[in-house]
Amino acid sequence: MFFSIMSGGSMHSGLVGLVCLAIASAICCSNVGSSNNIMCLESERHALLQFKQGLVDDSNALASWKSEKACCKWRGIACNNQTGHVIILDLSYSYYDSTKWRGEISPSLLELPYLNYLDLSYNDFGGMIIPKFIGSLSQLKELKLADANFSGPVPPQLGNLSNLHTLDLSSNDFEGMMIPKFIGSLSQLKELKLADANFSGPVPPQLGNLSNLHTLDLSSNDFEGMMIPKFIGSLSQLKELNLADANFSGPVPPQLRNLSNLHTLDLSSNDFEGKMIPKFIGSLSQLKELNLAYAKFSGPVPPQLGNLSNLHTLDLPSNDFEGMMIPKFIGFLSQLKELKLAEANFSGPVPPQLENLTNLHTLDLSSNDFEGMMIPKFIGSLGQLKELKLAEANFSGPVPPQLGNLSNLHTLDLYGNQVVSSENLEWLSHLSSLRYLNMSWLNLSEAVNWPESLSKLTLLRELELSECNLPDVNPRSLAFINSSTSLQLLDLSYNSLNSSIFNWIANVSSNFVHIDLSSNQLEGGIPKGFQNLCSLESLTNCLKTLRTLLKPCLVLRTHLRPWPWQGTSFGDRCRISHAHFLNLSRLQTLDISGNRFSINLSSDWNPPFQLTGELDMSSCKVGPAFPKWILTQTNLFRLSLSNAGLSGSLPHKFWDLFSGLEWLDLSMNQIHGKLPNLSLTSLSEVGLSSNLFISRCHHFLLCSGICISRANNSFSGPLSSFCALGIWYVDISKNLLSRELPNCWMQCQELQLLNLGKNKLSGKIPSWLGNLQSIGILRLHDNNFSGELPSLENSTQLLMVDLGNNKLSGKIPTWIGQSLPNLVILRLRSNEFNGIIPFSLCSLAAINVLDLSHNNISGSLPHCLNNITALAHDTGGSRSFTVELVWKGIEIEFGKNLDGMRSIDISSNYLIGEIPPSIASMTELKSLNLSGNKLTGKLPKDFGNMKMLESLDLSRNRISGQIPTSFASLNFLSVLDLSHNNLSGRIPSGTQLQGFNASQYMGNRGLCGPPLTQSCPGEGTVQDDGITRGTEIDNKEQVSDGLINLGFFISAVLGFVTGFWMVCGSL
Repeated sequence: MFFSIMSGGSMHSGLVGLVCLAIASAICCSNVGSSNNIMCLESERHALLQFKQGLVDDSNALASWKSEKACCKWRGIACNNQTGHVIILDLSYSYYDSTKWRGEISPSLLELPYLNYLDLSYNDFGGMIIPKFIGSLSQLKELKLADANFSGPVPPQLGNLSNLHTLDLSSNDFEGMMIPKFIGSLSQLKELKLADANFSGPVPPQLGNLSNLHTLDLSSNDFEGMMIPKFIGSLSQLKELNLADANFSGPVPPQLRNLSNLHTLDLSSNDFEGKMIPKFIGSLSQLKELNLAYAKFSGPVPPQLGNLSNLHTLDLPSNDFEGMMIPKFIGFLSQLKELKLAEANFSGPVPPQLENLTNLHTLDLSSNDFEGMMIPKFIGSLGQLKELKLAEANFSGPVPPQLGNLSNLHTLDLYGNQVVSSENLEWLSHLSSLRYLNMSWLNLSEAVNWPESLSKLTLLRELELSECNLPDVNPRSLAFINSSTSLQLLDLSYNSLNSSIFNWIANVSSNFVHIDLSSNQLEGGIPKGFQNLCSLESLTNCLKTLRTLLKPCLVLRTHLRPWPWQGTSFGDRCRISHAHFLNLSRLQTLDISGNRFSINLSSDWNPPFQLTGELDMSSCKVGPAFPKWILTQTNLFRLSLSNAGLSGSLPHKFWDLFSGLEWLDLSMNQIHGKLPNLSLTSLSEVGLSSNLFISRCHHFLLCSGICISRANNSFSGPLSSFCALGIWYVDISKNLLSRELPNCWMQCQELQLLNLGKNKLSGKIPSWLGNLQSIGILRLHDNNFSGELPSLENSTQLLMVDLGNNKLSGKIPTWIGQSLPNLVILRLRSNEFNGIIPFSLCSLAAINVLDLSHNNISGSLPHCLNNITALAHDTGGSRSFTVELVWKGIEIEFGKNLDGMRSIDISSNYLIGEIPPSIASMTELKSLNLSGNKLTGKLPKDFGNMKMLESLDLSRNRISGQIPTSFASLNFLSVLDLSHNNLSGRIPSGTQLQGFNASQYMGNRGLCGPPLTQSCPGEGTVQDDGITRGTEIDNKEQVSDGLINLGFFISAVLGFVTGFWMVCGSL
């Protein structure tokens, strides 16, 4: 009975449950159905339409926002299913439809009282301040305004958003202000992103109150070299901490050890110079990503990092680990997927423990020193690798074929390991996923199968095999080539390939964007198959340096026969015509500079392409008239027609059509006419030197670009019209500019080169030049400047100071040697400097050229000149300078040939005393001129130690004594002048010394011996034939010796002739 009652009760309860479930389901279904048809409130719909009116919607992306439709279905809008209130407004930039909104943000959003999510990221609000009213949207939980072009201070009203969980203000411009303190009162914050927002100053300690914070990103701001705040260590809920590139310095605070929940730590690109990586990082056991790249850490990598068993990413590039081995413990971080150790001063063998990293996707060991070891074979067992970079790591030996096992590899970079070789590239063909391959500088001279192997890499997009000594393509190998559409970038420059390479290129891909074949041995025409490369967008460098080969012309794309020899100049043999560009409709960059091609294109030619990058036809025969077809290429950002044979004036509309150019070089032509106001253009670098432009100052204004080159024209008037801010390069030399230097450049802290030489400038050199702390080259030579030299001791980066041929006076300043440690060239010749040579000049360890000639300098030569390291030891070249020097008696302009020059010229002054013996230690000196002084005493006996001397002029002094015998060791000497001194004794025997004209020794009454006719005491006279006539006994001995020598010579000749005919007769 009981069980029957219970059974019936259970059945009743089950029925009741089913009824309840049915009712609940009906309610849910009703709710679901209503959510699909939910109608937003009229007031909120109206508020959104008002908000829309403030936006600029060029692409009509808000077309769905119409008055007759329910706003809950509008783009970017979501509503509460029950109440219909708008809760989400997301108008962040979409990469799919490229929609960016501009305009104003209407306060009508205040009519959305339940809005809890607002995202306006990645739009462009024109630098406006974040609207204050947003602080009244009290229900907001997420506010995202990243990269929306907001600026100015962050409004304090945002501090009222007490429910905020997420605040993202990244990538805006808050004008160097401090992070607002009120953010520390937003106690519910879990995610705070302020990256790249131009905040500065100290991080406010109020952020330490954000105890719920999970993510803190302060990267890419400027915290002015301060330490990382200690209070960050109290934010115990942090999982992600990004402080990269924020100008933090000093030791990493140990309080960060408390961040036990941390998954991501990024301290990269800060300045912890000289500090070790903190050991406590090894105790952050939850870490998955650790980025310490470019942080200037040094010392050994702490072994405690081996405890980070969950680590997926370890980035340590560009630190200084002092030549130590890569730590073995890294091989036990078995979860690692990304290991980057590039440029970290590791050395020694790569530890075999890295073989255990079977989950590794990325391995970068580039730019270290592995001391000529072989590339480890075990790398081939890391089967998950997608990116392998071993560039410039001093590996040697053959590439291990085991790398062919890396079937998932996308990127392989072995660049710059010059003693690495590979005789067989068959292993490459197994890398079926490869997209990028760089083996430049490897020795592939024996890899005859390289075309076949590479042709099997059907996904390859970029291939760089520059300077590999590649063998020529075997035509038989073309049968194994399958054409693909993947390969877009090809660099085979600096090999010795012949024209058979074109057949391979034409077959290996039909979708090239860039080809570089410079510095090969190409000749003749290009086969028809090459015309299929209609996707080519860049021919940068692909024809450079061919002029040195003196072979028939290489043309761009043609089926024509090889060009015949038509003359002695390369330009006469190589004409570029319309046919070469016939199929290049996608060409974006064209660079055929440096070949002296003749451009044979009619004036009304309409190119099939529209260049959007660079057009460079420098050193080609483009002129004399400016080509009209170039005027159709109005989207260029760089145009170079230097040394292109252009003459006459520029087309009338030239400056209007190319108003968007950023870089222009028309130098070394014969273009004339006036220039417009270039400040109205976007030019940042202009080269107009060596033309015939003329202008008076009131007709001419220059752009405020970064580079101005107007040398060797006919500009006249004062310099005030050449003023511009933001300049780093100014060359207006060889013009007719006059008057004093204006002070308009005194604020140009970026200025690195100022060349105003060979004008008619006058007055004193202004003191504001000393404010230019970045200047490296200062040339004011050949003007009429007067007065004393102002202090340039703050311009410590100076490499060259050329103030020659002016009217400067006063003493040579001591600060030159004390404050300009990098000075390579100092040229003060032909001025009116007086006083002694300051001993501080001996501190100019890097000086290569010192020219103080033609002044009024007195006193003696400093005994410390041997302290100038560059003159005593081979320290390399003198960089790329141009300067006029007196070389072997002739003033010559040195440019590229200045490299290696070592010269001292202190001639035509009033120096007294002896030449110091220490001067013989300047063994790298090539030219020494001390002529026209009042030097006395004897020549240093070790003078011959200066074995590199090519020119020596000590004439017109009062030097006495004998010429040291060590002079005979000056084997490179080609110019010597010791005339008009008080030298005596025999001229030392030596091929060089006897080979000079006697005039180089004249005016020394006591000198004797060849090449002078005056005999030395106790010897006969020296006649013009150079034979000394001694006493009768001596003459007899000489005659006897002569007969013996003559007899020996005759006997030798007769013996040779007899033997020769005996041998020939036997044959």
